[in-house]
Amino acid sequence: MMANEALRKHRRARRWTQEQAAERVCAQVQAVTGRDPELDANWISRLERGAITWPSGDYRAALCAVFQVASEVELGLYPKGSAAQGGKPTPKAPTDDVRSLAADTELSARLARYAAETNVNSLVLEQFDADVERLARDYVSRPLPLLVPEIRTVRAEVFRLLEGRQHPGQTRHLYVVAGWLCGLAAHVSLDLGDRSAASTHVRTVVQCAEVVGHLELRAWARSFQSLAAYWAGDYRRAAELAQAGHDEDRGPGTGTIKARLLSLEARARAADGDNRGALRTLALAHEARSTAGPDELSGVFSFPEAKQWAYTGTTLLAVGGNEQIQQAITASNHAVELYQAGPEEDRSPGDLQAAHLDLATAYLASGEVEGAGVKLSQVFAAEAYTASITIRLRNLAALLGSEPYRDAQSAVDLRAHIHEVTRRPDLASNPTEPR
Repeated sequence: MMANEALRKHRRARRWTQEQAAERVCAQVQAVTGRDPELDANWISRLERGAITWPSGDYRAALCAVFQVASEVELGLYPKGSAAQGGKPTPKAPTDDVRSLAADTELSARLARYAAETNVNSLVLEQFDADVERLARDYVSRPLPLLVPEIRTVRAEVFRLLEGRQHPGQTRHLYVVAGWLCGLAAHVSLDLGDRSAASTHVRTVVQCAEVVGHLELRAWARSFQSLAAYWAGDYRRAAELAQAGHDEDRGPGTGTIKARLLSLEARARAADGDNRGALRTLALAHEARSTAGPDELSGVFSFPEAKQWAYTGTTLLAVGGNEQIQQAITASNHAVELYQAGPEEDRSPGDLQAAHLDLATAYLASGEVEGAGVKLSQVFAAEAYTASITIRLRNLAALLGSEPYRDAQSAVDLRAHIHEVTRRPDLASNPTEPR
């Protein structure tokens, strides 16, 4: 029995113990075959003593891969019976062509092993999809403090997985999930009045959408950027962002996203004084609704009919004029009816508050201060408001402080009540997308 000095030399050059070498060979066999071989330091010792000269094919391939050699000869391995007199092996040295072919074969095998590595599977991705769908739906009606930690936890787990390895299709899937979760984080920030944080989150949404070419995610990101610009008072920018969302080359995708973008554009144009453009775009929004397919996600990422009528009421109110104000009252009332008729878990308190505020403003524009007070009383009942509802209330207080309402006792009382409720923290007990 002749000791295998070649194998021992390779192992010692890498400063591995026999146990460490055995662990690496086991891992290589498992990666290629899926089997978990029971190899230990004693097995390596038997190879080095020459007790084993020609292990099975899987083990030989694993040894070559672990020690990064082109053939078994370089590791001193040979079939039994091929040793020359005196105990020395006499295998025929491989030619350069054979060595090259073996090296090429190992490269292909190594790529196959690398491509097969992944840190996720279909069940993990399915669970992430379910988490996003549930969080998007719950965001409409559940208290924000209960959702924020879970949104952060799921998002962190997706980010951690993206730092590892997975198949290209799985990577794309994770980027889409990450984009929607960053969208939820953007909603949280804007609801709390932190526009800077919301902008950071939504830029990440755009990046995720661009990486994978996801039309609906990219279009939704534009709609959110438009929304943020609107509540920052930059109405022209809000209109441009919404228009870009539905005019980009590849389009906004399917679902109600086009109706959403057009509704946002119409509202922003009306606020910017472009009444004709606002009414034209508003008509296109309702036309888009009639041809819309199902949304990829429900809840805060969808655009229900009630929300579109709420946007319609806001737009018509901003256009102004007796006829438009009456139409605004009809639209806002219709929005309220649709919300109240829907399932309780889909009923957005913030959307209802926005519709009631539009009605209060419309009644005030018609000179009906008492009617405005009735609608406001339904808003005052809330324990806290999103940042956008607070902005709406303060705008209404400013209107009540102008002529011809300034000196009316009912207007004075309403202003005082608005001042009282808007001093509460902005943390909404039932947050929705800023209206």
